[in-house]
Amino acid sequence: MTRSFVKEEVADDLLTRGYSRRDLTRIAALFGVGAAVASVGRPAWASAGTPDAAPDAKTRIGANECWTGPLQPGQIAAAKIISSGNRYSPHDERGDFIKAVMAVEGVPSDYVAPWPGSSDPLSRSVVTFTSPDRGLVTADPTFELAGRTAEWLKVPVNRVPLTPDYRHDVRAMVAAAPNAGLFYVCTPNNPTGTITPLEDISWLLANKPAGSVVLVDEAYTHFAGVPVASSMVTQRDDVIVMRTFSKIFGMAGMRMGYIMANPALIAKMMRYDGGMQSGALPLPSLACATASITAAPLIAQRRRQMQDARGMAIEHVRKRGFEVKPTDANMFMIDWKTRQAKDVQTAFRAQSVEIGRSWPIWPTVSRVTVGSTEDMKNFCTALDKVTV
Repeated sequence: MTRSFVKEEVADDLLTRGYSRRDLTRIAALFGVGAAVASVGRPAWASAGTPDAAPDAKTRIGANECWTGPLQPGQIAAAKIISSGNRYSPHDERGDFIKAVMAVEGVPSDYVAPWPGSSDPLSRSVVTFTSPDRGLVTADPTFELAGRTAEWLKVPVNRVPLTPDYRHDVRAMVAAAPNAGLFYVCTPNNPTGTITPLEDISWLLANKPAGSVVLVDEAYTHFAGVPVASSMVTQRDDVIVMRTFSKIFGMAGMRMGYIMANPALIAKMMRYDGGMQSGALPLPSLACATASITAAPLIAQRRRQMQDARGMAIEHVRKRGFEVKPTDANMFMIDWKTRQAKDVQTAFRAQSVEIGRSWPIWPTVSRVTVGSTEDMKNFCTALDKVTV
């Protein structure tokens, strides 16, 4: 009965790697396969990355969303295709999206796989490349979904503190788990917004355990405007680069993302549902993403708008005497020194300003998303009131 939730070859692979028969049902539930979904409810990993807790707040700068909606070409394309919503694929929209990624990233078509956001491929990578015997290595602090998925599956997790300048400490990551199956690198990192240079990622690839995979999450890279890792995927068969349209493209609610990797890695990740999640994407989301990814001048314009608003807010925070950690993305971390970050978040909420959360390793540090100029002015006004 357990094996019916996943294909026989997939079940055999999972069992061989050390998962139990009971684990197969949990893994099937992770991807919404079969009747298992109804039996498990909402798993623990699903709480990572949830929207901010005060949706009615006047200023919502807590969830790392963009302050505005999709780029104009994307909005036009999404609206235009609504009238063709009676067709599954009026004009090969999925193929058009892949061609747009190819043009921007310079990778072959079979190295690209679209997904509904990045949460699914992130969790899917954990299942595919880790096991009870070969765990996950991640930074601390960083985006928690990979770690929570691994813990939910009872896979070992090694969390390695960032370097003093807030990069992933790739040498310590390798040393922490000589037999790891997956290394997760988020750059720019969430929550710090800091860059891990490509040279560090290259070192990690050259020195990691044989057979392991490196997942490079570049969700915030358009806010940084730095060199990206996409060229690595055609040079190696053990690296995945992941992107999302939830950030600078303003499409968080439209659920679009993609990965770039060797076709063999993509095939392994798609085995659990036969490629359903990658193949059955909403037409408006596909069309919006296709029109947006090639709009380089508009992307650069949004990046400048964010940098201006971020600079203004950080200057104000520092004038109030608080430490702001360095950042290259649409977020920054404030150290409240003697106050718990959760208490400061509550105080901001009383001012109708929803700032971000904290991470256990830094209990007095809050993440603040950079919103519009007006958002950040509201934040500064609230800051003056909650820190008197």
